[in-house]
Amino acid sequence: MSQPLNLKKRVRQYLRERRRLGFQLRSMGYALRGFADYVDKLQPSGALTVDLMAEWAKCDRAASKDPRTWARRLKILRPFMRWLQQFESGTEVPDDAIFGRAGERLAPHIFSEREIVDLLAAARRLEPDLRGVTYETLFGLLAATGLRVSEAVGLSNSDVDLKTGMLTVQRTKFAKSRQVPVHPSTLDRLRRYRRLRDPLIELTEETPFFVGSRGRRRGQSLSTRQVDRVFAELRVQLAWPNRGAHSSPRVHDLRHNSETGIIPRAVPYGAAPSELNGRSGSEILGIIRGSSGSPLHGRLAGSGVSGAFWQSYGRARVP
Repeated sequence: MSQPLNLKKRVRQYLRERRRLGFQLRSMGYALRGFADYVDKLQPSGALTVDLMAEWAKCDRAASKDPRTWARRLKILRPFMRWLQQFESGTEVPDDAIFGRAGERLAPHIFSEREIVDLLAAARRLEPDLRGVTYETLFGLLAATGLRVSEAVGLSNSDVDLKTGMLTVQRTKFAKSRQVPVHPSTLDRLRRYRRLRDPLIELTEETPFFVGSRGRRRGQSLSTRQVDRVFAELRVQLAWPNRGAHSSPRVHDLRHNSETGIIPRAVPYGAAPSELNGRSGSEILGIIRGSSGSPLHGRLAGSGVSGAFWQSYGRARVP
């Protein structure tokens, strides 16, 4: 490169351009900034080479020895390097020849119904009390609706309609918004959380729905990093067997439970999807988690089953 110290500037420029087109690029942005820091420390002479990129790809925080992980990290750089060639013609673009194909996304951990119930119970025991009920409600909402963590912690009071049971998720992928209906049992838990939360914080329409309860973040929105940290602590405590392809179950995996292994109680286990035709949402009562072998994969949009695991858990918890 003619001016290697300009790489951070080019990364910022690239991310601005892409985000103006509606892409959020959270993971890519984090990776590209990390690569720019790596290059800045090495101060290489000449153009950016595939060998340099490969060395960076092998330096992930988890010190992974899996070439598939390295291939995924290298793949993140590819579109940026193509874009960079218009300014630095000597820039090389990595392909699959180095570590092989990045492959499909790794299979998530699909939580069993028992694991979700145990997670919510463990979260509820967190102290102080508001912290416990915050994480209990948040983790349950992720499993019930399939929201991303960033979407859930980004909800404000005005985004959660406790009368109609409708969530408005702002600034989703491609800078769009969408509405997410919730099951009545899920709505009951959201209302319960509001009743416990409201006397403890100052309220406006833009007050975050899920708030911190300690220190400087009291009454402020949760961060995804906070949520990851709390989930990791509970994961160690609960010692689940890992059924996913990642190194351990992730909080992000909860969202896959809203669309995987849906088994209606109104029809026999293993029934063909055609047997659901004509049944109302109220007839399709149950979601059994962790049944990835079931033929009934996929989202039952509008069926009303979202969050139904709270029907049993909620009755046991709420007087």
